[in-house]
Amino acid sequence: MNSMRKATAVAVGGLTLLALGVADAAAEGSRTTYIAGWERGHESNRWYDNNSDSTTTTVGFGSCYTDSSFNSATVAVYQDVSWSPDKNIATRANYCNTTYYGRVSAGSYYFKVSDFSGGSRLSVDDVNIGW
Repeated sequence: MNSMRKATAVAVGGLTLLALGVADAAAEGSRTTYIAGWERGHESNRWYDNNSDSTTTTVGFGSCYTDSSFNSATVAVYQDVSWSPDKNIATRANYCNTTYYGRVSAGSYYFKVSDFSGGSRLSVDDVNIGW
């Protein structure tokens, strides 16, 4: 019976390490945050992508609502460019889901909520940014 428990512990430990290794190798970086009452045009904090992997940049929304009725938000990812206009990587409709912006070059990035349906303020309980 002891050898059975030991084998189970080793198997579970191995699976845990494997899962952690896959998670670390899958993305260079990520951030979890929230949006509380943003008006149209509000920008997120910046993050830096070293472009050291082949992972696409994503912005995920979960539990979205406005002061009226939410349907979708227009979310653009920009590269922060010094002394020049920032570069719009892509603009996507986010229906309280995850939107994909492709693989980007090394640099500083942020997203902007340019529009959303219903109301004048957007809140999102779970914002997940991956790069």
